Formats: sequence, structure tokens, C-alpha cells
Amino acid sequence: MRLLLLEDDTTLGEGLAAFLRSEGHLVDWFTRLAQVRTLGAEPYDTLLVDWQLPDGSGLDWIASLRRHGNVTPIVVLTARDLIRDRIQGLDSGADDYLVKPFDPEELAARVRALGRRWSGLAGHRRRIGPVEVDLTAKAVWHDGRAVDLTAREWTLLEALLLRSGRIVAKSDLESLVHGFQSEHVSNTLEVHVSSLRRKLGRELIETVRGLGYRIGT
Repeated sequence: MRLLLLEDDTTLGEGLAAFLRSEGHLVDWFTRLAQVRTLGAEPYDTLLVDWQLPDGSGLDWIASLRRHGNVTPIVVLTARDLIRDRIQGLDSGADDYLVKPFDPEELAARVRALGRRWSGLAGHRRRIGPVEVDLTAKAVWHDGRAVDLTAREWTLLEALLLRSGRIVAKSDLESLVHGFQSEHVSNTLEVHVSSLRRKLGRELIETVRGLGYRIGT
């Protein structure tokens, strides 16, 4: 998944970013609201947002995102542990609320759970025809046979599965797979799509001409 981490504590931020990257996620870490406000419609799978930031309230930013129609899953990260704080965080538009200090593995599990709920998956496994995918184990089978994917191939497959049935624009997929490096990458998305089709079947990923790609219906 591509994650946005908004955390001003450099020790915590560095640690979380490193751990989440070790889990296979693409992480963009920022320490100020001013930095993320310039991102515009940059696509992410989940936003991890500290409540109290040096230049404003993370909750106010979340509320603004929701008012403008952004439905990306959001987890609030904060030391504020009172019931009224939790209520305020969730009512601001957050989907989950995690109190510091916390175990990074718990955060990773909550991110996976949010991804499943957002995509409409009942569990961590998804079957599409002869292809079965375990989103937690990052494992793929075709006709019962395990298939090895590269890190980029997995990231592309995961991004499409989390948006199953929806057309995903090529530019959004490039950002979800490559992050900010996508503007310097040429034609690699098509290469990854072609490779996935070769390994998992041409019918798995649909090209919607002029719009993007889609998996599942």
C-alpha cells in the first residue's frame, strides 16, 4: 500500500516509516500540515495522521478532507486517550484511532483491516476466477499453484484489488506503485501489467481504453 504518514516527532516518524517500509509499504513521511496541503489529489491507500502538529490540528485537516469528498481511510495517531478525545477524533472523519505509545505491528494490522473494509472484502483472501490472493500474507496462487511476484507487481496487484470493480486511472496507479518517482518513470506500469497478465492470466486485469485499468467487477 501507499501510505501517508503525518507525524512531527522525528524519532517516532523515522521508526514508523522504516517499519512500514519493511512490511512492503510505500511511505511518504511529512512533519507539517503545510507540506501535505500542497499534495492536492495525490492518491494514497491510507492516511496516518498525528492530532497535534506544529502548524495546526490534524483533526481539522481530516475534517477538511472529508468536506471535500476525500474517502481515503484515515487513522489518527495521538497521545490523547480520553473517551471524549476518541469520540472527537472519529467524529472528525477518522476511521480508526490509535493511542501512543503503540506497537507498530498493531498499526500495520489496522492498516490492513482498513484496506479490506474500504475495498469491500469480507476477509483477507480474494478469489477472481483461477486466481486467489492473500492480502495479509502477500501470497498469490493461480489454479492452486503458488506464483512469485516482484515487489512492484505485488504493489500493483494490491492497488487494483483494494479498488476492485473500479476503474483506476493510469496516473493514479503510477503514483500508488512508484510514489513521487512516478513522474520520472516511463512505461514501467505497462510492463508490470503485462507481467501480471503473463503470470496470472490475461483476463485478470482489464484495460479500459482512455481511462485506466480495472480488476474484478
